[in-house]
Amino acid sequence: MAFEAKIVRGQGVDVVFAARSDWLERALSEAIARGCSGIISFGTAGGLAPDLAPGALIIADSVCGPLGEVPTDAAWSARIVAALAGTPVERLTRRGPMAGVAAPVTGEAEKQALHRATGALAVDMESHVAGSMAQARGLPFAVCRAIVDPVWRSLPPAAMAGLRDDGTTAIGPILRELLRQPSQLGGLLRLAGDARDARNTLVQARRALVTARALACN
Repeated sequence: MAFEAKIVRGQGVDVVFAARSDWLERALSEAIARGCSGIISFGTAGGLAPDLAPGALIIADSVCGPLGEVPTDAAWSARIVAALAGTPVERLTRRGPMAGVAAPVTGEAEKQALHRATGALAVDMESHVAGSMAQARGLPFAVCRAIVDPVWRSLPPAAMAGLRDDGTTAIGPILRELLRQPSQLGGLLRLAGDARDARNTLVQARRALVTARALACN
């Protein structure tokens, strides 16, 4: 999450992130109080659709979470897609629904089941929170998320071991998990490669959105 924030941070963008939903809600409330014209959920997601490889970009039409479905702003989402036209990211971009969950979905079987149940292209733990906050405050809402772990990839426990509540990463717990089960190293290395693809997509997407002035909702 910290690396996602680093990519999108810039002039006119107030960045907030957290792993715990209550912390994220508080951070969003504070940002809204400072004044904002809209909320965009920007970062990575887990793939659910079987044809989405690492680095694919999802511009969501809606987010289905624990409290129901939240639509994204159609005009803003269309401007985002238009901004990506003619860039390397265009061929990686898909429109469709996202799923929001309260706990990580890390296994292949879990992802397949969630895709069957919701039809969602991808899943994350933040977009439904951001969407609900935007809806409650009457603010435009958009989602721009790059796939980091595809549906066919089950994440090793070490991948989540170091995630702090504030969204930063601690190395110690990851190393301890690897010492406990060294066979996880291969999975972590594959995840690192996937994350590199997702990061490249996000960097290019942000550049295109800034150039087209589509990172803002108006």
